[in-house]
Amino acid sequence: MNTRTLLISAFALLLLAEQAGSVEPLSTPELAEHCALYHDDPEGKDAIFCVRYVQGFIDGAVATDARVLENITSELEKDETFAKRAIRSRIGSRVNRRGPTVYADFCLGEPDSLEEVVEKVVADLANRKVLDKDLLARDAVFSTLRREYPCSPIDDN
Repeated sequence: MNTRTLLISAFALLLLAEQAGSVEPLSTPELAEHCALYHDDPEGKDAIFCVRYVQGFIDGAVATDARVLENITSELEKDETFAKRAIRSRIGSRVNRRGPTVYADFCLGEPDSLEEVVEKVVADLANRKVLDKDLLARDAVFSTLRREYPCSPIDDN
């Protein structure tokens, strides 16, 4: 095989690998299309997609917050002083009181069901006058969760 063919083959593989590895983010209008069918056919593919997207967003926020807290804790424990230990214990108590998504700027409590959360996201998507095609679905869901489930101000002292 000559050098030219080898270079062209390598370039083609690189292009294919780049396309296969990328994930195209979901737009708000695309999510709204799926969620618009939530009430008409709750067992249908679109409704299930809508529910799973919202559930995945929440699960991702919980997992990310938990991992960030673990990283902060392990970093503080390296050279922990009394002041750092006090800060670490306050972080833990804040999460215990407000829930695992406190640092994501929304707080879901035990009585909040997934169905209730999805209903609010579906209603918010349906009530938007203009669905900005450039707005990502994750930003729309995040906006709804922050507005509908704010973290109550708790004295952290």
